[in-house]
Amino acid sequence: MTTAHQQHALPSYLNPEDLGPWGVYLQQIDRVTPHLGSLSRWVETLKRPKRILTVDVPIERDDGSIAHYEGYRVQHNMSRGPGKGGVRFHQDVTLSEVMALSAWMTVKNAAVNVPYGGAKGGIRVDPKTLSRGELQRLTRRYTSEISLIIGPNKDIPAPDVNTNEQVMAWMMDSYAMIEGNLSTGVVTGKPISLGGSLGRREATGRGVFVVGREAAVKRGVAIEGARVAIQGFGNVGGVAATMFADAGAKVVAVQDHTGTVVHQGGLDIARLHHHVAECGSVTGFPGAEAFLDRDAFWDIETEILIPAALEQQITADNAQRIRTKIILEGANGPTTPEADDILTDKDVLIVPDVLANAGGVTVSYFEWVQDFSSFFWSEDEINARLTRIMQEAFNAVWSVSQEKKVTLRTATFILACTRVLQAREVRGLYP
Repeated sequence: MTTAHQQHALPSYLNPEDLGPWGVYLQQIDRVTPHLGSLSRWVETLKRPKRILTVDVPIERDDGSIAHYEGYRVQHNMSRGPGKGGVRFHQDVTLSEVMALSAWMTVKNAAVNVPYGGAKGGIRVDPKTLSRGELQRLTRRYTSEISLIIGPNKDIPAPDVNTNEQVMAWMMDSYAMIEGNLSTGVVTGKPISLGGSLGRREATGRGVFVVGREAAVKRGVAIEGARVAIQGFGNVGGVAATMFADAGAKVVAVQDHTGTVVHQGGLDIARLHHHVAECGSVTGFPGAEAFLDRDAFWDIETEILIPAALEQQITADNAQRIRTKIILEGANGPTTPEADDILTDKDVLIVPDVLANAGGVTVSYFEWVQDFSSFFWSEDEINARLTRIMQEAFNAVWSVSQEKKVTLRTATFILACTRVLQAREVRGLYP
């Protein structure tokens, strides 16, 4: 006979003792719950994804063999609108990770007040091992497997780690073939020729810079001459590096998957971009000191530190070594709750991922709106709208943090979760 305890036991992936990304997210929700007042009766909504789809993605390899990959699409919460979130192709993708990323998208979209819920997708695959043809077949098969739950008014995928405009074009075309009509709004981050938005590629990095500039004012740090270290030199870190350098900051260190380059006088970011385009990594950049020990990156003294790589990079093991004034989380979930506490005790101002890197989804929203209206804005208009939204979101979060005497992360969660749960409450339960 099934016991009452067994009947009400949580699924294993909802276990708060799982210290994977989903476990980190659950801890964050527990921290914000006391601040939600009467809305806390709905908080369990935030701890349980609305829908989890796990799919098998078989493809024929170029050599004629059949390979199978595991894919996911998680819709965390859609109280405020259709699901929105990227798709990543990475060998370390797990369900826990995709669930957490979808939940952070819920918070992120509500934090900047765009009318979306949170979703995320991924395939456990190393795309570097696939030819272009194999990558296209993988993308199209995955799209067909998740097509029953995505759509321009249901769930709108976008690029993420190891996916790009081309992958979005394949997804859009696959969906069009399945549905029998072209719906450009089914994905964002598309090529401009297919209804993509100007400014989308740079949007996340631009958003990091905008909130970084606001945080620097609050913390009394002058951007000109400020030392900046960046982990990750892709679409987020690379753009943020350029914008900080253009504003007069000194980007003294950059780390990517291959190594770390350092120059206390400031790296030449334009030349570094050129080097990475030619060589595929920052390693070997002329005129810079190279660190063989990856962990030495965390010992570099700065005014601004930007983790823009993967989750759980700043942990209890290295947080004590970090010497900076402001951390701008360009990546999703780069700081564990334990590290958060250590850094807060050291008076480090952390601008959390769900606020700092929301520029990408904000311009994705612009793209979606433009696709529906078939009327497109100039890049200057898009950048101006993005800057205004990011500034307003930062200042709203800052006000909550000052009023309630909490960190910016907790303040962002208070603001966002309140918006999500107010929508949930006023909609009620069906049936």
